[in-house]
Amino acid sequence: MHETYNIAAALAEMAARAPYRPGVVFPAGRDAQGRAQSVTFSFRQLNDACDGYAHGLRDLGIEPGERTLLLLRPGPELIAVVFALMKLGAVPVLIDPGMGRRAFLQCVAETEPCAMIGLPIAHLLRRVAPRPFATVRHTVVAGGGPPALNTYLADTTLADLRRQGAGAFPVAPTATESEAAVAFTSGSTGIPKGVVYLHGMFKAQIGLLRDAIGIQPGEVDLALLYIFALFNPALGVTTIIPDMDPTKSAEVNPAYVVEAIQTHGVTNAFGSPTIWKRVAPYCVEHQIQLPSLKRVLMAGAPVPPDLLRTLLTHVLSEEAEILTPFGATEAMPLTSISGADILTETAALTEAGKGMCVGTPLPDITLRVIRVSDTPITAWDETLVLPPNEIGEIVVQGPVVTRTYLNRPEQTMQAKIPGEDGEIWHRMGDLGYFDDLGRLWFCGRKAHRVETATGTLYPVPAETIFNRHPDVARTALVGVGDPGAQTPVLVVEPEPGKAPDGVLARQRFTLALLALGAEHRHTRAIERVLFYPDLFPTDVRHNAKIQREKLAVWAASQMRRLTPASHPEGTATTQRHGHLLRVLGLATGLLLSGWLLLKRLSRRRDEEGAT
Repeated sequence: MHETYNIAAALAEMAARAPYRPGVVFPAGRDAQGRAQSVTFSFRQLNDACDGYAHGLRDLGIEPGERTLLLLRPGPELIAVVFALMKLGAVPVLIDPGMGRRAFLQCVAETEPCAMIGLPIAHLLRRVAPRPFATVRHTVVAGGGPPALNTYLADTTLADLRRQGAGAFPVAPTATESEAAVAFTSGSTGIPKGVVYLHGMFKAQIGLLRDAIGIQPGEVDLALLYIFALFNPALGVTTIIPDMDPTKSAEVNPAYVVEAIQTHGVTNAFGSPTIWKRVAPYCVEHQIQLPSLKRVLMAGAPVPPDLLRTLLTHVLSEEAEILTPFGATEAMPLTSISGADILTETAALTEAGKGMCVGTPLPDITLRVIRVSDTPITAWDETLVLPPNEIGEIVVQGPVVTRTYLNRPEQTMQAKIPGEDGEIWHRMGDLGYFDDLGRLWFCGRKAHRVETATGTLYPVPAETIFNRHPDVARTALVGVGDPGAQTPVLVVEPEPGKAPDGVLARQRFTLALLALGAEHRHTRAIERVLFYPDLFPTDVRHNAKIQREKLAVWAASQMRRLTPASHPEGTATTQRHGHLLRVLGLATGLLLSGWLLLKRLSRRRDEEGAT
């Protein structure tokens, strides 16, 4: 007999306990002086809206267990409708629309939604491409468009759906094993996959966020990663929705983030390191400190030690902490480590190419590192586990681990390992190792490893070495060719204004990078450097996960254009550069000869040391 639990009950409890405390604050434009305006819903108002929508959804014909596709902007309505569906026992489906039309429509079809609540543009897409929406029986349009358009697009509007003054709606007695929601992965290594959450998983996640991470009732959270705002009502936390496009966090206005923190006394903020890479220098430049912040959580990509150092030294109070929890849509949170511990204990190792330390497992979370395999594992076996300090595939088991991908049996078989007593091990798709102190180190995605004829290279340990160059914004290690015989290629995104202009500048930049690589055994095999002509492609959700698959395709096309006379960064020789290359040939050849000689001597020293 499974325990009864419904996360939506927590909102009603908060409305009774602290009815007038702000529940969610949503941006509502700016005044003539550019100052932020906002709309505030108290917990009581938010719960009243939730009850009104729940009554309307039931009247519309939505039943417990039915999936409902939500395509609304972040704000009070989204939170109220999500909790209304869960209060009803129905299942909200959350998809990032920025993933691209083809991937989005495939994800819609796989969820088989019975209902759809969305903006007019979403319903127009349903009209234009109806096949993926074939299972939708009930439609609701939001956004206040013209009545004639609303009638054409949907059965009713969100405003008309809400039953004002209908009273409290009874919380469905869902079990911990009942389906609660479907959210999609970021799609950093392919088309996003639907992850099925159970109510019991939400209960376990809320417990970890409260007891292990330390988020307490009465706090104020800036929802820089807005999907996590859905946990806040259950935690008793006020949600501040930032004035930003959630699909373009790399373009966030740091002044708006600072303004929200200072205006509302934000105590907690959870977002991509991409955002803080913009906020931290802005605060330093304008000598701004943010004393209300007790806790900053960063996830979605490795966090550079320099960013931690800037925030802890110049922006946050002495009592504040930065946490970098490790996890994924399929299982989160799993580990944690503080920024202070990173700077005092692991940063130097990270900068030496040892990977990124993500801390120790949280309570009730079991993590292992197993031998790397690209094939399904049909049953858990302890002989798969590697000893400390060996890089392998990270797997996890625990109450926050999801069990299946929605209507993706092959991907489920690939990612899940059946264990004893019905437990499931999730293969994170990440590579790493445990050190002798039981700390987990992250080395990159399994799909991004580069398998050469002489060994395997891992993205994070390699890229960290080259990211030390002051003119480098970030780098991506990719493999060109077939696994087992791949050529490692370093793709470089220079800092703004630092892209090399001309052949000589590219050669100088390349030689400086190769010299950095020659200092470390694990990067000496990288001899090809390409300069990417734009910002790196990244995932929509975090704007931080580099889409190395796209960069690998681009690098392969560049490599096909190489000629025997090409210069060391691998850019094709053209007629326009031919004369200049002949003039520079002698000097470049001498530089290269010296570099190769130093490289051979380094390898010889390594071999002698090994013997």
